[in-house]
Amino acid sequence: MMPLRCLSELSRRCWPGRTVDAMRVGLQCLMSTCSSTKATDSQRLSNTYATSCANVPEVAPSEIPLSDMLVDSFGRFHSYLRISLTERCNLRCQYCMPAEGVELTPNSKLLSHDEIIRVADLFVTSGVDKIRLTGGEPTIRKDIEDICLHLSGLKGLKTLAMTTNGLALSKKLPRLKECGLSALNISLDTLVPAKFEFMTRRKGHSKVMESIDAAIELGFKSVKVNCVIMRGMNDEEICDFVEMTRHKPVNVRFIEFMPFDGNVWNVKKLVPYAEMMDKVRERFEGVERLQDHPSETAKNFKIDGHTGTISFITSMTEHFCAGCNRLRLLADGNLKVCLFGPSEVSLREPIRAGVDDARLREIISAAHEA
Repeated sequence: MMPLRCLSELSRRCWPGRTVDAMRVGLQCLMSTCSSTKATDSQRLSNTYATSCANVPEVAPSEIPLSDMLVDSFGRFHSYLRISLTERCNLRCQYCMPAEGVELTPNSKLLSHDEIIRVADLFVTSGVDKIRLTGGEPTIRKDIEDICLHLSGLKGLKTLAMTTNGLALSKKLPRLKECGLSALNISLDTLVPAKFEFMTRRKGHSKVMESIDAAIELGFKSVKVNCVIMRGMNDEEICDFVEMTRHKPVNVRFIEFMPFDGNVWNVKKLVPYAEMMDKVRERFEGVERLQDHPSETAKNFKIDGHTGTISFITSMTEHFCAGCNRLRLLADGNLKVCLFGPSEVSLREPIRAGVDDARLREIISAAHEA
């Protein structure tokens, strides 16, 4: 069986190298205590909400020749690269890291601006057409605008996206858009300011809301709000987040709570997709499933009378390895084909040893075949 793929919109707030053991423990707990519930939920949702790719239109051929470098041992072509720009973050979310923080990699061992652009260009010329900038918190990086400008200029790149907590985003957005940033995922787990401070151990709820509104006003082609649902913490706000989509053209994405080192994960905190969906249907009429792309990680829905849409990322109860097309380049230059797999391959070391692009392609290809 293929390894469980990372939850891509949550992984920004996870720290490299600290997730694998916690995930295994969480999955063992989930499988031992929730197998009957999962079976019931899956059966109940199989006809109404099941992901179907049977009628997905054919994707237009890429202008860039596709490379075997990006095909893994399961035959999946990886056209989506997530680049972590930093390990630092200006929040301390309880489900992401311990209160004392984590040990950070020295700056000398992080990829430089030029190294990021070189690696990204290598992937784009091999067929990657979407890049997402993550962290830590990517807006902390001082050269974020210049990185966006250079990445957006790569021939063949169709989408340059960013996942951010939105805390320092609103003032940077106009320039980031000018530099080619086209899509945003903004993390927000509560609509209650006091609860935001408790969950993140920092103030700043109003700043995040300002960033969401600014992204809409500036006309970003995609504005998504990532919301990690935890029982007893924010599960009673699910319908409030859905209500946000009535007048705002945003996609609210409800994410199943996942285990990571330091977040004191417990299966009792997990709110399964089926339960979240029931809450939505009890409150709202006209909930209709949208057609998903084969590589989509979310189950997407629209609601009659709403400007925006909602989605569910079911990484714990109905994971989606088969259609995964993502790669992750960590801030230290390590490449991961699967965030929750144990394998990492350093690209920083061969780059600094002076290898050419042909050799780098060989290293990347070998990582896919492992």
